[in-house]
Amino acid sequence: MKISILLPYKENFSPIYAGAVSLFINDTVQISNFKKNINIYGNTDYKNVFNLNYVNIPLKKRFLQSQSKRYVEEFIKLENKRCSDLIEIHNRPNYINLIKKNTKAQLVLYFHNDPLSMVGSKTVNERLELLYNCSKVIFNSEWSKSRFISGLNKLIQSSEKLSVIQQSANIKKNVNLRKKQRIITFVGKLNSAKGYDIFGKTVIKILNKYEKWKAIVIGDEHREKIFFKHKNLKILGFLEHKKVLKIFENTSIAVACSRWEEPFGRTGLEASSRGCAVIISNRGGLPETITNGIILRTLNTKTLYSAIENLIKKPKFRRELQKLSLKNFYLTHKHISKKIDQYRKNISFKDKMNFIFKSEKKLKILHITNFNERHNGRLFYNTGRRINNGFIRLNHSVLEFSDRDIVSYYRSINDLKGSKKLNKKLIEVVSNYLPDLIVLGHADLINVDTLFYIKQIYPNIRISQWFLDRMDSEWIINRKRFEDKFQITDANFCTTSPDILKFKSNNIFYLPNPVDSSFEKLKIDQKKSFNRDLFFAMSHGVHRGNLKKGKFDVRENFIKKLMNKTPSVKYDIYGMDNKQPIWADNYIKTISQSKMALNLSQGNPVKYYSSDRISQMVGNGLLTFVDVRTRLNDLFTDKELIFYRGIDDLADKINRINKDDKKRMRIARNGRVKYFKYFNSTIIADYIIKKTFRYNTKNFFWDFLNE
Repeated sequence: MKISILLPYKENFSPIYAGAVSLFINDTVQISNFKKNINIYGNTDYKNVFNLNYVNIPLKKRFLQSQSKRYVEEFIKLENKRCSDLIEIHNRPNYINLIKKNTKAQLVLYFHNDPLSMVGSKTVNERLELLYNCSKVIFNSEWSKSRFISGLNKLIQSSEKLSVIQQSANIKKNVNLRKKQRIITFVGKLNSAKGYDIFGKTVIKILNKYEKWKAIVIGDEHREKIFFKHKNLKILGFLEHKKVLKIFENTSIAVACSRWEEPFGRTGLEASSRGCAVIISNRGGLPETITNGIILRTLNTKTLYSAIENLIKKPKFRRELQKLSLKNFYLTHKHISKKIDQYRKNISFKDKMNFIFKSEKKLKILHITNFNERHNGRLFYNTGRRINNGFIRLNHSVLEFSDRDIVSYYRSINDLKGSKKLNKKLIEVVSNYLPDLIVLGHADLINVDTLFYIKQIYPNIRISQWFLDRMDSEWIINRKRFEDKFQITDANFCTTSPDILKFKSNNIFYLPNPVDSSFEKLKIDQKKSFNRDLFFAMSHGVHRGNLKKGKFDVRENFIKKLMNKTPSVKYDIYGMDNKQPIWADNYIKTISQSKMALNLSQGNPVKYYSSDRISQMVGNGLLTFVDVRTRLNDLFTDKELIFYRGIDDLADKINRINKDDKKRMRIARNGRVKYFKYFNSTIIADYIIKKTFRYNTKNFFWDFLNE
């Protein structure tokens, strides 16, 4: 994995006058597992640079031309030769767009300052664009992150692309606290934003009262001049980083009293790593730099004086803070470098293989389909509910999202279909639930754009869809409904053999209609006495519920011919001759009165396709007749189902089986047992999950059909 790190223009990647960004990169890259594969690019005036793979981008000044833009353009030229897998851009959000247009590498943006103060991230739209263009956006504090997400919706605020990785320091564990000197230290820019004026006024009073104490000031400021003078006050100017750390080792009290909302602040961090008693103001990310110390809720000379004097007058309290600073310090170079390497591995791994599902992991699943609340239980026994039961039996957390019900409840003049509200609600639900997997079942009104939006914010969310309706040449609209989401789904499942549909996508898999132990509870194969011999039902649409006036189904002709050829058979037929379809519990009670059933789907037989009636009939122990042209004999034998070739063969087999209860019961039982063994809802749900997450599925009985 090749990694390129781009420094801000004119950031000195040198021990001489090194800024916080350079120190952070040097400290973490030196011990990174990717060190040999990392190139660092910058524009440094000093020849003495940190000992890493550094590439300098020198630029001669040109009038009327942006130096920063030229700097990025020169970087892109170098990068196009190197072809990195990952580019990390530090503290310059305005570089992202130009780099994104000219590279295929994954981009990571680090914020070391307040995002709302920086060119390229001030507005909501700019921040949204950064989030879309970057694989990760990293902040040096929770405070910086809170600034970035202000004004963004909940989904974005909780995006997995957003991470906090603080700056680090190498802890000095062998600091001898007993040898600490009576020194108060201030490190930073000597300006009012850093609170240097407050510190100076305060420390002069302290030094006047406590003559044995001294103060050291490290830093400079070329724009704002603030002067303080005292015999026990040393102002050392800018020092090399190693020397600063050495002074902290001898320091008893360190002060970081910024007025401005400091994004992080190294003074508290490094002083803690050297066992100082630290005083900070409650501004920005400063509280995140220490584990133990004094936080000034109100900042002025009075509160600062009181805090310093309290530490001077109470040496036991001061020593306790110093001990705790060392003991609880955790922001080490090793810890932070490990966090950085981990996201690098994740990005690399995801780029190559997406995400490998671990069977022991329990997922959060958002299942979007029609759960038919508005039909008052009439359509409770449906496939969506079966698959949902399977997810639950696998001990996953499952949130049901009934799209058709939501649409029906929220239709308005401004949203006639209710789809606007539906998609908005989905985003809200995702932002609150944060699923690992979104499963769609016939969710036509969920916009692809909405799913893309979710994936942009949460790229690790997987999306799959299942589809029950047939979609051969007679059902072009169904095919379009299914294909509509191919561009965003990780896996697609249909009850027709994918090979005859000739889809362009290769992540489409055959899915048998599932049986469910809480639905299919009858064992008709164990009964001997019945009111009827053969059951058959059809409808003019499950959501309609009733027969549609003037509509004719060609299956009616087939059934009438069959009845004429089998006059001694007692039929129980629904959905034709003005006999209304049956649903829910009435359906279950009705099929219990017949010993056989005909599985005859609408249209010409298609490879492996069947309506979901087959699971209800076979699963309840009805001896079921199936057209051999469905090729379902690839999954079942004639000892489990009865396959027929044409109406005459069907009539002959019905007549013979109707007289042989022993054979009927044996075959029906075999069919029921096999269906529950290999095609129950728990197995089907597990298959959906494992195919979506690219897990091995060779142990599934039917998976060979997808090869």
